[in-house]
Amino acid sequence: MGDSGGMTVARATVTELREFAAEAGVEGVDADADLGGGWSVVYCADQPDGVAAALTRRTGAPVLAVAFLDSDVGFIEGATFAGGRWKALLNRDTAEDYEIPVDRFPVDAALAGALDWAAAGGLTADPEAVRAVLTGSEAFAEDLAERLLGALGIESAAPGEDDA
Repeated sequence: MGDSGGMTVARATVTELREFAAEAGVEGVDADADLGGGWSVVYCADQPDGVAAALTRRTGAPVLAVAFLDSDVGFIEGATFAGGRWKALLNRDTAEDYEIPVDRFPVDAALAGALDWAAAGGLTADPEAVRAVLTGSEAFAEDLAERLLGALGIESAAPGEDDA
């Protein structure tokens, strides 16, 4: 992978999410997918800070955005329509190698925010799996982001038989 960029997940059709993302300043959308259950994802070259909150206002649903740093670290931003916001960091050990202050991304606060986010989206999250992702390590932060979606209850991103 070895790239920077990001992904944005929302309860919207792929067409809607692409349109809303462009309106919110997301640049270079190069891929997308229908995740099922009304959830979609777009992958992009760049997205502005605050994109989750901007898209939440547009979709009326929870939005999760992840910005990747060289596929090594992921910066998560989650927002709900009711105003809930949370931030998290993926690949904390690698983030420390980049001298990113991981203490600015407390795991317990991120876990609480993630669980509230999932509930607001009508999803059933697995708290232990979410914690494992938030404290875990992978070669690519994108892999952790995909695991997080599954842990939050987005079924098509959940581990399945193909992962066995």
